[in-house]
Amino acid sequence: MVPEELFSLALGLVPPWLVDHVTFTVEEKRLDLHINFPKGSRFACSVCGEECPVHDTRDHTWRHMDFFQHEAYLHARVPRVKCQEHGVHQISVPWAREGSHFTLLFEALIMTLVREMPVLTVARLVGETDTLLWRVIDHYVPEARTRVDM
Repeated sequence: MVPEELFSLALGLVPPWLVDHVTFTVEEKRLDLHINFPKGSRFACSVCGEECPVHDTRDHTWRHMDFFQHEAYLHARVPRVKCQEHGVHQISVPWAREGSHFTLLFEALIMTLVREMPVLTVARLVGETDTLLWRVIDHYVPEARTRVDM
């Protein structure tokens, strides 16, 4: 199995998404996974769900959980689709929350750790700033509070 296939499976990517390039830099302690999709792929409109052609793409990068002691990053061309009824809309990717610079798994790790230790300690542990971690917390805590019946 080639590394691209292995990482596609490990990330749980479903077609048309796939890892098409892997860069591992020992000196920088960094793993970069480049996610792409085949030409001609169609994606659901974020308004109506209709499968639509890709209009254009925008490059995004997300911090992912470490690969052993190496920082891991996902890079992808995120498509904007052109819906005949609703115009051009950027799609949501399955591995990250819209507007976040972290993957969902990395955010879950952050939320698990901040329950047990101070945010600054977690920030130092994961190699990010506490400000970025507070943004994640400020997203999930109010959302969780709305589900609590007092």
